[in-house]
Amino acid sequence: MTTRIDRRFAKLKAEGRPALVTYFMGGDPDYVSSLQIMRTLSRAGADVIELGMPFSDPMADGPAIQAAGLRALKGGQTLAKTLRMAADFRKDDDETPIVLMGYYNPIYIYGVDRFLSDAKAAGIDGLIVVDLPPEMDEELCVPALEAGVNFIRLATPTTDDKRLPKVLQNTSGFVYYVSMTGITGAALADTEKVAAAVARIKSHTDLPVCVGFGVKTAEQAQAIGASADGVVVGTAIVNTVANALGPTGEMAADPVEAVASLVGNLAEGVRAARLATAQ
Repeated sequence: MTTRIDRRFAKLKAEGRPALVTYFMGGDPDYVSSLQIMRTLSRAGADVIELGMPFSDPMADGPAIQAAGLRALKGGQTLAKTLRMAADFRKDDDETPIVLMGYYNPIYIYGVDRFLSDAKAAGIDGLIVVDLPPEMDEELCVPALEAGVNFIRLATPTTDDKRLPKVLQNTSGFVYYVSMTGITGAALADTEKVAAAVARIKSHTDLPVCVGFGVKTAEQAQAIGASADGVVVGTAIVNTVANALGPTGEMAADPVEAVASLVGNLAEGVRAARLATAQ
Protein backbone atom coordinates (compact mmCIF):
# COMPACT_ATOMS: atom_id res chain seq x y z
CA MET A 1 0.00 0.00 0.00
CA THR A 2 1.36 3.40 -0.95
CA THR A 3 0.46 6.68 0.72
CA ARG A 4 0.26 10.21 -0.63
CA ILE A 5 3.73 10.73 0.84
CA ASP A 6 5.15 7.82 -1.16
CA ARG A 7 3.48 9.03 -4.34
CA ARG A 8 4.60 12.62 -3.85
CA PHE A 9 8.27 11.74 -3.35
CA ALA A 10 8.18 9.35 -6.32
CA LYS A 11 6.79 12.17 -8.45
CA LEU A 12 9.44 14.62 -7.25
CA LYS A 13 12.21 12.10 -7.84
CA ALA A 14 10.99 11.71 -11.42
CA GLU A 15 11.06 15.50 -11.76
CA GLY A 16 14.59 15.61 -10.35
CA ARG A 17 13.92 18.05 -7.52
CA PRO A 18 13.63 18.03 -3.73
CA ALA A 19 10.43 18.61 -1.78
CA LEU A 20 9.45 21.69 0.15
CA VAL A 21 8.02 20.47 3.46
CA THR A 22 6.23 23.18 5.42
CA TYR A 23 5.21 23.15 9.08
CA PHE A 24 2.55 25.32 10.68
CA MET A 25 0.72 25.18 14.00
CA GLY A 26 -2.88 24.03 13.81
CA GLY A 27 -5.20 26.65 15.30
CA ASP A 28 -2.72 29.54 15.27
CA PRO A 29 -3.91 32.28 15.54
CA ASP A 30 -7.44 30.83 15.23
CA TYR A 31 -9.16 27.94 13.45
CA VAL A 32 -10.40 29.83 10.37
CA SER A 33 -7.12 31.68 9.75
CA SER A 34 -5.13 28.51 10.35
CA LEU A 35 -7.16 26.55 7.81
CA GLN A 36 -6.65 29.36 5.28
CA ILE A 37 -2.90 29.21 5.97
CA MET A 38 -2.93 25.45 5.43
CA ARG A 39 -4.67 25.86 2.09
CA THR A 40 -2.27 28.58 0.96
CA LEU A 41 0.76 26.42 1.77
CA SER A 42 0.03 23.96 -1.03
CA ARG A 43 -1.09 26.70 -3.41
CA ALA A 44 2.15 28.62 -2.81
CA GLY A 45 4.35 25.60 -3.57
CA ALA A 46 4.55 23.31 -0.53
CA ASP A 47 4.89 19.65 -1.50
CA VAL A 48 4.21 18.19 1.96
CA ILE A 49 2.41 19.86 4.87
CA GLU A 50 3.29 19.21 8.49
CA LEU A 51 0.29 20.07 10.67
CA GLY A 52 1.34 20.89 14.21
CA MET A 53 -0.68 19.49 17.11
CA PRO A 54 -0.54 22.12 19.88
CA PHE A 55 0.69 20.83 23.23
CA SER A 56 1.35 22.63 26.50
CA ASP A 57 4.83 21.16 27.12
CA PRO A 58 6.68 20.91 23.77
CA MET A 59 10.17 19.83 24.83
CA ALA A 60 11.82 19.97 21.39
CA ASP A 61 10.40 23.30 20.22
CA GLY A 62 11.93 26.73 20.44
CA PRO A 63 10.19 29.88 21.71
CA ALA A 64 8.39 30.66 18.43
CA ILE A 65 6.64 27.30 18.09
CA GLN A 66 5.98 27.13 21.82
CA ALA A 67 4.26 30.52 21.61
CA ALA A 68 2.25 29.39 18.56
CA GLY A 69 1.07 26.31 20.43
CA LEU A 70 -0.01 28.38 23.40
CA ARG A 71 -1.90 30.81 21.15
CA ALA A 72 -3.68 27.87 19.54
CA LEU A 73 -4.57 26.28 22.87
CA LYS A 74 -5.79 29.62 24.22
CA GLY A 75 -7.98 29.91 21.13
CA GLY A 76 -9.61 26.56 21.88
CA GLN A 77 -7.67 24.28 19.52
CA THR A 78 -7.84 20.58 20.43
CA LEU A 79 -6.60 17.39 18.80
CA ALA A 80 -10.16 16.76 17.54
CA LYS A 81 -10.21 20.22 15.93
CA THR A 82 -6.77 19.61 14.39
CA LEU A 83 -8.08 16.43 12.78
CA ARG A 84 -11.15 18.34 11.61
CA MET A 85 -8.85 20.91 10.03
CA ALA A 86 -7.19 18.17 7.99
CA ALA A 87 -10.61 16.89 6.92
CA ASP A 88 -11.69 20.43 5.91
CA PHE A 89 -8.47 20.82 3.91
CA ARG A 90 -9.14 17.53 2.12
CA LYS A 91 -12.42 18.91 0.73
CA ASP A 92 -10.35 20.99 -1.70
CA ASP A 93 -7.07 19.07 -1.89
CA ASP A 94 -6.88 15.30 -2.02
CA GLU A 95 -3.25 15.10 -3.19
CA THR A 96 -0.98 17.09 -0.88
CA PRO A 97 0.38 14.81 1.87
CA ILE A 98 -0.43 15.81 5.46
CA VAL A 99 1.84 14.80 8.33
CA LEU A 100 0.67 15.38 11.90
CA MET A 101 3.60 16.51 14.05
CA GLY A 102 3.69 16.79 17.80
CA TYR A 103 3.87 14.85 21.04
CA TYR A 104 2.38 11.62 22.29
CA ASN A 105 0.44 12.86 25.31
CA PRO A 106 -2.58 14.29 23.39
CA ILE A 107 -2.76 11.10 21.30
CA TYR A 108 -2.56 8.89 24.39
CA ILE A 109 -5.38 10.82 26.06
CA TYR A 110 -7.44 10.68 22.85
CA GLY A 111 -6.88 6.92 22.59
CA VAL A 112 -4.55 5.33 20.05
CA ASP A 113 -7.12 3.22 18.20
CA ARG A 114 -9.64 6.05 18.04
CA PHE A 115 -6.94 8.49 17.00
CA LEU A 116 -5.66 6.35 14.14
CA SER A 117 -9.18 5.69 12.90
CA ASP A 118 -10.08 9.39 12.98
CA ALA A 119 -6.72 10.46 11.51
CA LYS A 120 -7.12 8.06 8.60
CA ALA A 121 -10.69 9.29 8.00
CA ALA A 122 -9.46 12.91 8.07
CA GLY A 123 -6.90 12.24 5.35
CA ILE A 124 -3.74 12.13 7.47
CA ASP A 125 -0.85 10.37 5.73
CA GLY A 126 1.92 10.35 8.31
CA LEU A 127 2.93 11.01 11.91
CA ILE A 128 5.96 12.61 13.51
CA VAL A 129 5.81 12.06 17.27
CA VAL A 130 9.06 13.42 18.60
CA ASP A 131 8.97 11.95 22.10
CA LEU A 132 8.43 8.29 21.16
CA PRO A 133 11.77 6.46 20.70
CA PRO A 134 12.04 3.23 18.68
CA GLU A 135 11.94 1.23 21.91
CA MET A 136 8.26 2.26 22.20
CA ASP A 137 7.24 1.30 18.65
CA GLU A 138 4.46 -0.99 19.87
CA GLU A 139 2.79 2.02 21.52
CA LEU A 140 1.92 3.91 18.32
CA CYS A 141 4.37 3.31 15.47
CA VAL A 142 3.42 -0.30 14.70
CA PRO A 143 -0.35 0.33 15.01
CA ALA A 144 0.04 3.35 12.70
CA LEU A 145 1.85 1.31 10.07
CA GLU A 146 -0.82 -1.39 10.31
CA ALA A 147 -3.44 1.32 9.75
CA GLY A 148 -1.66 2.51 6.60
CA VAL A 149 -0.23 5.69 8.14
CA ASN A 150 3.48 6.46 7.67
CA PHE A 151 5.53 6.85 10.84
CA ILE A 152 8.35 9.30 10.20
CA ARG A 153 11.34 9.17 12.50
CA LEU A 154 13.86 11.86 13.38
CA ALA A 155 17.60 11.36 13.00
CA THR A 156 20.12 13.82 14.42
CA PRO A 157 23.86 14.54 14.23
CA THR A 158 24.26 12.33 17.32
CA THR A 159 22.48 9.35 15.73
CA ASP A 160 25.55 7.23 14.95
CA ASP A 161 25.81 4.22 12.65
CA LYS A 162 25.18 1.87 15.56
CA ARG A 163 21.92 3.58 16.52
CA LEU A 164 20.69 4.47 13.02
CA PRO A 165 19.41 0.99 12.01
CA LYS A 166 17.22 0.91 15.13
CA VAL A 167 15.85 4.36 14.33
CA LEU A 168 15.11 3.34 10.74
CA GLN A 169 13.62 -0.07 11.60
CA ASN A 170 9.95 0.92 11.36
CA THR A 171 10.36 4.32 9.70
CA SER A 172 8.34 4.93 6.54
CA GLY A 173 7.45 7.84 4.25
CA PHE A 174 10.69 9.74 4.75
CA VAL A 175 13.43 10.32 7.29
CA TYR A 176 13.50 13.71 8.96
CA TYR A 177 17.11 14.72 9.57
CA VAL A 178 17.38 17.33 12.30
CA SER A 179 20.48 19.14 11.11
CA MET A 180 21.67 20.24 14.56
CA THR A 181 21.31 19.42 18.20
CA GLY A 182 19.03 21.68 20.21
CA ILE A 183 15.58 23.19 19.73
CA THR A 184 13.68 24.32 16.64
CA GLY A 185 14.49 27.74 15.20
CA ALA A 186 18.23 27.61 15.86
CA ALA A 187 20.92 28.75 13.42
CA LEU A 188 21.33 26.96 10.08
CA ALA A 189 23.74 24.03 10.08
CA ASP A 190 26.83 23.80 7.87
CA THR A 191 25.66 22.65 4.42
CA GLU A 192 28.72 20.46 3.82
CA LYS A 193 28.11 18.60 7.08
CA VAL A 194 24.44 18.26 6.16
CA ALA A 195 25.35 16.74 2.76
CA ALA A 196 27.67 14.24 4.45
CA ALA A 197 25.00 13.33 7.00
CA VAL A 198 22.36 12.83 4.26
CA ALA A 199 24.74 10.55 2.37
CA ARG A 200 25.42 8.55 5.55
CA ILE A 201 21.70 8.08 6.25
CA LYS A 202 21.07 7.10 2.63
CA SER A 203 23.66 4.34 2.95
CA HIS A 204 21.27 2.73 5.46
CA THR A 205 17.90 3.31 3.75
CA ASP A 206 16.14 3.87 0.43
CA LEU A 207 13.72 6.35 2.03
CA PRO A 208 13.87 10.04 1.10
CA VAL A 209 15.81 12.17 3.58
CA CYS A 210 14.42 15.61 4.42
CA VAL A 211 16.44 18.18 6.34
CA GLY A 212 15.04 20.71 8.77
CA PHE A 213 15.75 23.07 11.69
CA GLY A 214 16.98 26.55 10.82
CA VAL A 215 15.94 27.09 7.17
CA LYS A 216 14.45 30.58 6.80
CA THR A 217 15.29 31.88 3.31
CA ALA A 218 15.14 30.78 -0.33
CA GLU A 219 18.95 30.79 -0.46
CA GLN A 220 19.20 28.47 2.52
CA ALA A 221 16.51 26.21 1.08
CA GLN A 222 18.44 26.03 -2.18
CA ALA A 223 21.69 25.15 -0.38
CA ILE A 224 20.08 22.36 1.66
CA GLY A 225 18.05 21.09 -1.29
CA ALA A 226 21.21 20.47 -3.29
CA SER A 227 21.85 17.28 -1.28
CA ALA A 228 18.57 16.51 0.53
CA ASP A 229 15.39 14.96 -0.85
CA GLY A 230 13.39 17.61 0.98
CA VAL A 231 13.78 20.88 2.86
CA VAL A 232 11.68 21.39 5.99
CA VAL A 233 10.69 24.92 7.02
CA GLY A 234 8.75 25.55 10.22
CA THR A 235 9.86 28.35 12.51
CA ALA A 236 10.06 30.89 9.68
CA ILE A 237 6.40 30.20 8.83
CA VAL A 238 5.31 30.32 12.46
CA ASN A 239 7.18 33.62 12.93
CA THR A 240 5.47 35.04 9.84
CA VAL A 241 2.09 34.32 11.42
CA ALA A 242 3.20 35.83 14.74
CA ASN A 243 4.48 38.97 13.01
CA ALA A 244 1.02 39.55 11.53
CA LEU A 245 -0.44 39.81 15.02
CA GLY A 246 -0.58 42.97 17.09
CA PRO A 247 0.75 43.25 20.68
CA THR A 248 -2.50 41.99 22.17
CA GLY A 249 -3.00 39.24 19.60
CA GLU A 250 -5.32 41.12 17.27
CA MET A 251 -4.75 40.80 13.50
CA ALA A 252 -2.47 43.66 12.41
CA ALA A 253 -1.79 42.23 8.93
CA ASP A 254 -2.96 39.34 6.78
CA PRO A 255 -1.03 36.22 7.93
CA VAL A 256 -2.29 34.20 4.95
CA GLU A 257 -0.87 36.66 2.43
CA ALA A 258 2.42 36.88 4.36
CA VAL A 259 2.79 33.09 4.51
CA ALA A 260 1.96 32.78 0.80
CA SER A 261 4.75 35.23 -0.06
CA LEU A 262 7.31 33.46 2.14
CA VAL A 263 6.44 29.95 0.92
CA GLY A 264 6.44 31.10 -2.71
CA ASN A 265 10.01 32.35 -2.29
CA LEU A 266 11.07 29.19 -0.49
CA ALA A 267 9.54 27.04 -3.24
CA GLU A 268 11.57 28.94 -5.85
CA GLY A 269 14.72 28.28 -3.83
CA VAL A 270 14.00 24.56 -3.50
CA ARG A 271 13.18 24.22 -7.19
CA ALA A 272 16.45 25.94 -8.10
CA ALA A 273 18.53 23.61 -5.90
CA ARG A 274 19.24 20.85 -8.42
CA LEU A 275 19.49 23.31 -11.32
CA ALA A 276 22.37 25.01 -9.52
CA THR A 277 24.25 21.77 -8.95
CA ALA A 278 23.71 20.64 -12.55
CA GLN A 279 25.33 23.76 -14.01
